[in-house]
Amino acid sequence: MVEVLETSARATYDGAMGRTRGTGKAAIAAEAWGALLDLTMGQRNRFFRILQEFGLTPGDLRALFALDQETPRPMRTLARAWACDPSNVTWMVDRLESRGLVERRMLPSDRRVKTVALTPLGASTKAELFTRLQEPPADFLALDRATLQALRDALARLPASLRATGPHEHERPPDGVPPHRQRA
Repeated sequence: MVEVLETSARATYDGAMGRTRGTGKAAIAAEAWGALLDLTMGQRNRFFRILQEFGLTPGDLRALFALDQETPRPMRTLARAWACDPSNVTWMVDRLESRGLVERRMLPSDRRVKTVALTPLGASTKAELFTRLQEPPADFLALDRATLQALRDALARLPASLRATGPHEHERPPDGVPPHRQRA
């Protein structure tokens, strides 16, 4: 099934690229964005394999990314940031807590508010996971130095808003998808 979806996505991408070839700024942006998407989708299996080695899901990664040891985050804040139902956050925190990666704490100023923070094991797992995810694949390492520097420098010029992990204020969920049904 995954191969069918990837083949379909590739055909759609190839068709779209054929239609967008041009010299205008929008056409060039579409080609560049398409190339980034193609690269990202091409590394999808590698990404999932690394998560699987750690026994984690993409949702777990999102939670680990949002948490640290020093600054506990209220669960309700996490639900808002992830545009999901608080019960989804509870479920994710339960899973991570059972593995010893996070702990619930009470907010000192309001004991009714539950916060979540990484445990020392969670912090070390997060660091190790991010190190593994950031290791370049062999084909990337095979590129010449000038190409790698040009890629690095071009990506560094992208606006920070493209790297944001939460929903942007100007974006909203697709029509027909109620906020409580969105994935975390």
